[in-house]
Amino acid sequence: MTARIINRRDLEFVLFELLDTESLTARPRFADHSRETFLAALDTAEAIAAEKFATHTRKADENEPQFDGQRVSMIPEVKEALQAFIDAGFMAAAHDYDLGGMQLPVTMTQACFSLFKGANVSTSGYPFLTIGNANVIRRFGSLAQQEKYLKPLLAGRFFGTMALTEPQAGSSLSDIATRAEPNADGSHSITGNKIFISAGDHDLSENIVHLVLAKIPGGPPGVKGISLFIVPKFRVNDDGTLGERNDVQLAGLIHKMGYRGTTSTMLSFGEKGQCRGELVGEPHQGLSYMFHMMNEARIGVGMGAVMLGYRGYLAALDYARERPQGRHPASKNPQSPQVRIIEHADVRRMLLAQKAYVEGGYALCLTCARLVDEQNSAPDETARREAGLLLDLLTPIAKSWPSQWCLEANSLAIQVHGGYGYTREYPVEQYYRDNRLNPIHEGTHGIQGLDLLGRKVTMQEGAALKLFGREVQKTVQEAGSVPQLQSHALALGAAITEVAVTTRTLADALGRDGDAALANSSVYLEMFGHTVLAWIWLRQAVAVSRGLTFKNAADEDFYRGKLAACRYFFQWELPKTQPQHALLRALEPTCREMRNEWF
Repeated sequence: MTARIINRRDLEFVLFELLDTESLTARPRFADHSRETFLAALDTAEAIAAEKFATHTRKADENEPQFDGQRVSMIPEVKEALQAFIDAGFMAAAHDYDLGGMQLPVTMTQACFSLFKGANVSTSGYPFLTIGNANVIRRFGSLAQQEKYLKPLLAGRFFGTMALTEPQAGSSLSDIATRAEPNADGSHSITGNKIFISAGDHDLSENIVHLVLAKIPGGPPGVKGISLFIVPKFRVNDDGTLGERNDVQLAGLIHKMGYRGTTSTMLSFGEKGQCRGELVGEPHQGLSYMFHMMNEARIGVGMGAVMLGYRGYLAALDYARERPQGRHPASKNPQSPQVRIIEHADVRRMLLAQKAYVEGGYALCLTCARLVDEQNSAPDETARREAGLLLDLLTPIAKSWPSQWCLEANSLAIQVHGGYGYTREYPVEQYYRDNRLNPIHEGTHGIQGLDLLGRKVTMQEGAALKLFGREVQKTVQEAGSVPQLQSHALALGAAITEVAVTTRTLADALGRDGDAALANSSVYLEMFGHTVLAWIWLRQAVAVSRGLTFKNAADEDFYRGKLAACRYFFQWELPKTQPQHALLRALEPTCREMRNEWF
């Protein structure tokens, strides 16, 4: 079962050969850990993921949660799986010992969490939203709020959500209408409606802690007037016991094409005028606080997309190795035995594309997790600052690139299965449906493109882009000393130069006509993402070049597969960016100039 979630050899390669996660144990925070404790955590996660999460993936899809007007009901396996997750300590895995945590590096927790996402993306949504919610309260909540909410969240007694989207506003958070009226006792009365709130109601925990964006009357207009509030389903007394039901009502469940085991809810706050919320931090700073959860969630969405693509890839690989069909084109004897379809070059093309997408995406997401560890625990202040800067730049890529290309991997997995791939007797159609939600989770490609081009590559006079360019050049130099990687090194060096030229062109245009400069920002996002993934693949190939000296046959097959996937990416994928550069530099106006009446 576990082999169908991920290639464990690939997981360990990324952790220990690419990212050198073991070196983190030299830092005081992780001094109690070792490679052995890291592997033990992975083993535990893999076992629970296989035995408790993967076993009800299809059942949860076929028996989605139901609301009878009073309560939400769902299959019992969901709660059983979550209890196993909690009992193993994963809810607080990255937190301090005194909070019940393991003080694991974020790189390791994300590797463990990837196994749960791959096993069952719907069930895993409940704890991972809770973990993100808890991280916000720990960073920005008062000591009293941490005592009331953080500890129960990390213990798995309470679960958490993020409540941003409203029916009339969608992704335009400046237009939210939820209000927070101050009360004499320091609380706020919350009124408004939220929609598409994942895990917004259920009976899986004692309480649900909503982090709600709302506006205090009299505050600044737009996003500058947004504040953040803790709004529990049940009020919590000062001694930690549960009080009366808060005025948070489930208006209904939304039934989506995928992620069917995760409740997607419409919530109404303050219908009876009795919804109480607690302000987090300072007034009108709510969006900046929530961005910490949103950015964490963006990388989490990317990892979820990777893992769904990974499962589809492994399923397609198994199928291609077993399914006999057809003969080689050069074979003229119709009575000769059929070959396994993996012997066909076009099937290998589809499998190799999937491998390049999912293994590249996996290394990207764990690279982002490694940057979090650098940002939090590097002994040098400059290293911490640069890690944060690079993480800011890569976050929209980590969210959107896997959501686009690992979804394409799922599409290819269906095609490898032939007609069977389009039936529910095989799992690849569900992986595709589940993954199709990720291009909109935590912001569309359009939003991520605007963020990347409109802010990230130009902030601090281009400091993040310059830093990324230096990191790429380091990899180019390392790869240049390996004969079989020299052509890739030259290609990546040329690609990052093209990125710099295109970005300068667009940055200049931003000052003259921002709408024209940003009109094709989704193309910029895709181009930049492919360049980032070429860098990720070349880094993997450099790590492989150190391992090829080993004589273990299985290891050599693994390494040769890595080099083949790297070669594929540089021959088939990176060249796609060349016409994108030309389009972007021309400020190509077709989409912008198209009129409503012409459709």
